Amino acid sequence: MNELTLTWTEAGQSCTRTLNDQYPTQHPGMVRIGRDPTRCDIVLSHPTVSGLHIEIYFNQAKQNFYLKNLRDTNPPLINYQKLITGEVLLSLGSHIQLGQQQLEVTAVSLEPFLIPPTQLFSPNEPNSQAIFYPNPVQYGLQCPKCDHVSSYQQLNSGCPWCGTSLASAISVVLSTEH
Repeated sequence: MNELTLTWTEAGQSCTRTLNDQYPTQHPGMVRIGRDPTRCDIVLSHPTVSGLHIEIYFNQAKQNFYLKNLRDTNPPLINYQKLITGEVLLSLGSHIQLGQQQLEVTAVSLEPFLIPPTQLFSPNEPNSQAIFYPNPVQYGLQCPKCDHVSSYQQLNSGCPWCGTSLASAISVVLSTEH
């Protein structure tokens, strides 16, 4: 599970929140932080914090946590730099300042992003079991006219058996068995 832990002090009390996929929010996929309890998931009471100040979310494509500014007239400081618009990557030790309220990212835990192995099925056997190829597979182009398989180097030259263009040829997996 991807998690980010925020720590701050409010009214003399140390506060900690760990954000993850199961963190209950008003807007799924993002945690909004500010002073207004009707619009925010984490409410800060300091009067210099805007009603709706920032949101923190996990970007699936980039596999990291990001902070987005929601208040251009009272921008947050991230690592002592103003974030007027847009978003910024959060990492362990990131310092966030909302008005005069200080927060810090004290932990980040990211799941490894794994791509599962490719499952290949024979087109002639639709109910066959998946075949896993641990080594890289090689592909060829199957001629749309004579069904002979050529290497990708023939793409611009055409089929060496019948001369048909291979522009509309389908890619096929070449057998690794000899």
